[in-house]
Amino acid sequence: MAMRTRLTWQQEKCLQNYFGGKRFCLLYKASVQKFSHQNLLCTCENQGPTMIVVYSEKCVIGMYLKEGFQGKDVSITIFALQETGFSLCAKGPDSPYLLFHKRKTNDFSILLDEKAVIVSSAICKMLQLTARNNVIPIQECEAFRCEELLDERKTRGIAVLHSNLLQALRDYKPYGDLVQQTRVLLLGPIGAGKSSFVNSVKSVFKGSITHQILVGCDEDGISDKYRTYSIKAKDDSDPLPFILCDSLGLGENAGLHTDDVWHILKGHTPDRYQFDSMKPITSNHPNYTHDPLLKDRIHCVVFVFDINSFEMHSSELVAKIKKIRRDLIKHAGGIPWSLWFCLI
Repeated sequence: MAMRTRLTWQQEKCLQNYFGGKRFCLLYKASVQKFSHQNLLCTCENQGPTMIVVYSEKCVIGMYLKEGFQGKDVSITIFALQETGFSLCAKGPDSPYLLFHKRKTNDFSILLDEKAVIVSSAICKMLQLTARNNVIPIQECEAFRCEELLDERKTRGIAVLHSNLLQALRDYKPYGDLVQQTRVLLLGPIGAGKSSFVNSVKSVFKGSITHQILVGCDEDGISDKYRTYSIKAKDDSDPLPFILCDSLGLGENAGLHTDDVWHILKGHTPDRYQFDSMKPITSNHPNYTHDPLLKDRIHCVVFVFDINSFEMHSSELVAKIKKIRRDLIKHAGGIPWSLWFCLI
């Protein structure tokens, strides 16, 4: 399942501004990777500037390590984000309040196994925290790599590359003009971000944020129907030469049935087909496409994975994905199609 920070947009912007316009890349989330000091340290060691954030019932507390985790004592900046009660650094009635104090780590300890932080009385007073016997229970812990934002020269170069890539996609023509639009099937674990990927692609070509597909972090996935999406540019001209096909996510004992994959590849599965993880579509289905044309078939398969949880999938799910991949390569059936992997 994709990891998402609990920081609000306002909290994240406030921290970014204070620490000099950093970009925060989520490395560790205790509720996903277990409340374990070992997991935290293994994930964050030698990552450069690092920020650790813990969430209590009433506030957000954290520390910023400019030098990162290096296996030795380093100076840290301890901060607290509070929703009410204080005015320091407030930017408006709804803005979080940011309080900082620089100390050594002796006055601030995160006890992940006990889901608590120990904060000295002096730190509590300076950050205006309420702690019982210097202990504050926590509900979550997150760790971020703090990256420098791109300078103007690199940004210009990326903008040119971005423009060239978009134009290349607009000008793309399927091989031999056999079909007008190449169909790209998105496969991947439940919650990997397939629907989000479709929204992102549509947003890029539209030039504005588009949320045509419902996305979320439900444990059973959000997409439960087979959907095909044509992409249009900002000027609403002719559709681009590819169609993105969204599917139910893959799970260990749930999600997309492996037999459904073949029906989708061969073009038998209609748009808006309601998936059933217990049984695949059959030729008896009222909307089953019995004689699909080449344009109805899948020409490219893309596996989508969440890079933050890529190494956390169970052995059963990994085996299922590998089997599907082997069968895809083996049973291409002479159709000109491609297999790609995408980490997001």
